[in-house]
Amino acid sequence: MTFSLVARCPDTGMFGIAISSSSPAVAARCAYARAGVGAVASQNVTDPSLGPLALDLMEGGMSATDAVAEIQRRGRFIEYRQVLAVDRNGRTAIHSGPNSLGIWTQAQAANVASGGNMLANDGVPQAIVDGYLAATGHIGDRLIAAMRAGLAAGGEAGPVHSAGLKIVDKVSWPVADLRCDWSEDCPIEAIAQLWDIYKPQLDAYVQRALDPRVAPSYGVPGDE
Repeated sequence: MTFSLVARCPDTGMFGIAISSSSPAVAARCAYARAGVGAVASQNVTDPSLGPLALDLMEGGMSATDAVAEIQRRGRFIEYRQVLAVDRNGRTAIHSGPNSLGIWTQAQAANVASGGNMLANDGVPQAIVDGYLAATGHIGDRLIAAMRAGLAAGGEAGPVHSAGLKIVDKVSWPVADLRCDWSEDCPIEAIAQLWDIYKPQLDAYVQRALDPRVAPSYGVPGDE
């Protein structure tokens, strides 16, 4: 019931994840990223504990491949889970359990991995990877382009209702954490529209956290 990608920008070191599903609030349960460490998607009959565990393992020095192998060893009911990971060196790894739902498959390259279940066809993850690699600009732009490519390739077998985009950079919190938890319209386009609004303000929000004395104006009534 989900398709997603995890990615690293080799130019900036940023990590990002984008995800969409027919289920509500998919990003709240499935999207994990940590600055300087990596990004992880934990999906398909989701075990939300696997995302933080994979990040902890990679922060402790494991590659994405070793971390996913350890997840396979430790995880309960791992045959039902899909886990995608990218690490600080751009290495990627994917576990897709044999009990993943419907049509499920995966694709990966350096700095990007995609997987999905209950898909319209088995070409969707490769279309997502190709869309990411073909796109340019900010990692957020590339994540949106990749999700649009997956949707154009067929997406989920049924309509999607929720989506999310998360980006981490040099600080301990996500510099972007955008979600559409339910929509009868396309949630990916809702996230794309929100990203267009948020992107020009991203650096200002970080600066306000680090030192509000030199931050841009807040853009509220009465602010000078």
